[in-house]
Amino acid sequence: MTLNIDQKTNFELSILLLSLFASILLLSGCSPSPNNSSYPKTEALQEGDLLFQDLNCGELCDAIEAVTEGVNGKDFSHCAMVVKINDTLQVVEAIGDKVQVTSLRNFFARSGDTTTIENIAVGRVLEKYQRVVTKAALKAKSHIGEPYDDVFLMNNNSWYCSELLYESFKEANDSRDFFELNPMTFKDPKTNDFFPAWVDYYKQLKQDIPEGKPGINPGLISRSEKIETVSIRILNLTAKNKIH
Repeated sequence: MTLNIDQKTNFELSILLLSLFASILLLSGCSPSPNNSSYPKTEALQEGDLLFQDLNCGELCDAIEAVTEGVNGKDFSHCAMVVKINDTLQVVEAIGDKVQVTSLRNFFARSGDTTTIENIAVGRVLEKYQRVVTKAALKAKSHIGEPYDDVFLMNNNSWYCSELLYESFKEANDSRDFFELNPMTFKDPKTNDFFPAWVDYYKQLKQDIPEGKPGINPGLISRSEKIETVSIRILNLTAKNKIH
């Protein structure tokens, strides 16, 4: 689905949609998971890696950052999965109006990372859960072309970014939750009132704000005990795992 907001350019709409999924703000605590190391090991990107991205998108991102927190205290407003397509590592993400494929170079450049990686966190599923990863990558690719979830509700055959990861891993895990859902909140914790940015957004969609509905966000996934942070310093081109 594409939003009908006359005041926005197409570029601004894309950035807005990137940030909106993270409105699935959690009522639960935000302490880092004990399995996420502050001293990550250095690795090369591989299929199934999860990418956590911080974007500057104005009032909506400010609202997100007021109530969510990622691993090691970082703020994230987008996430995606590394997959292999035609022997090339690329990214599957729910962004814009659908689930789509983006080159790694373009994904990292979006955050200002071109040759070195500084602004994106890379998560990797722990070794004991690796049996799920290959299947999850296949499931994520099977959703390419399906619509973006503008209203951030589960089970409506459309996907926001962290919902895509949640569902792909659930499908790969014999329909059992791999990552946890939490109640969503769109309220300012200081006032307990809805953030005006969300009020305006859902008014334009002519939808009720889904306060308290189950959901997920990039910060929650990044703090999962089932993944660890790995250090990817440089975007390398190799014969085995080509990066485009």
